[in-house]
Amino acid sequence: MTDTGYLLPLPIDFEDDPLPDASPIPVSPPASIDIPDGVWPVMITPFRHDGAIDWSALDALIEFYLDASSAGLFAVCQSSEMFDLDGGERIALAKHVVDRVAGRVPVVASGTFGSDVAALADTTRRTADTGVDAVVCLTASLAAEGEDEATWQQRAERWLARTGDIPLGLYECPKPYHRLLEADTLRWAAATGRFLFLKETSCRLPSIEAKIGAVSGTPVKFFNANAATLLASLEMGARGFSGISLNFVPELWAWLCDHWQDYYATAARLQAFLAAAENVLSRHYPLSAKHFLALRGLPLTDVCRVSVDALTPAAAQDLATLARDAAAWREELDIAQDTGRG
Repeated sequence: MTDTGYLLPLPIDFEDDPLPDASPIPVSPPASIDIPDGVWPVMITPFRHDGAIDWSALDALIEFYLDASSAGLFAVCQSSEMFDLDGGERIALAKHVVDRVAGRVPVVASGTFGSDVAALADTTRRTADTGVDAVVCLTASLAAEGEDEATWQQRAERWLARTGDIPLGLYECPKPYHRLLEADTLRWAAATGRFLFLKETSCRLPSIEAKIGAVSGTPVKFFNANAATLLASLEMGARGFSGISLNFVPELWAWLCDHWQDYYATAARLQAFLAAAENVLSRHYPLSAKHFLALRGLPLTDVCRVSVDALTPAAAQDLATLARDAAAWREELDIAQDTGRG
């Protein structure tokens, strides 16, 4: 299950946007940028009861992710309710996460918002100015639904030429429409040397395998967003997990990514539990995540800006049951309560 979300402003107008006269597309990001293997939580955004971002709750959430052995953080994503934040809030959110993390792990953030390539590039540059380690391109932002891969690539070339040597990522975000890149397009993107991070959301092993092959030997790290296929994708060469259930039990996913080769049978049993759990967790998301994390002691309200049905008593009971089951798994794996450190 990928993180579900909310509409990007349309229409997109890509006409009459020639390449700038500036230098050619850079072919390598700074060598110091490192995208480590492991789990990359897609961060939710805490809100106060008045609907404003709750910055102190966000700080507690960041520490929770880090204590759960997260390899990096994906701020400003669909789980963050990014399409219900204004442009200033998205930039402020990315900067706050960068400042709070203070270099302990890398941070990436979505940064392609706008109705033409120039506007997309402008938001990319402004996002980069927050200090994130890479700016993530929403794949649907470079072509309208129904336009072909060649058109997407042409627009990507224009965008790349306008964004200097900023390190980049790719995110097959399900909104405003679900644009999955073909393996050949991804191979082209990887060959530019500009891209370091891919969040893949097809949930299909043949597509996953083809894309892992496409980025093999390049700087691009492949992160699966789908719980049910994670273990198989790790065997194929995926570098980790970046799915919505990291907003519930990140420490269990971190254990799986770190230990699946040494304890395969246990990892397979754990994934079966987590994949089944995600079917429950995905209902009422991201409200369900905020409610669940409050059960775990984080100072989060249930306030969301996206339209989501209220939790039913039955749904709340299911989340409480999953919280108890997750605690049993932490005990079995000798993981300290509320952290990923065994």
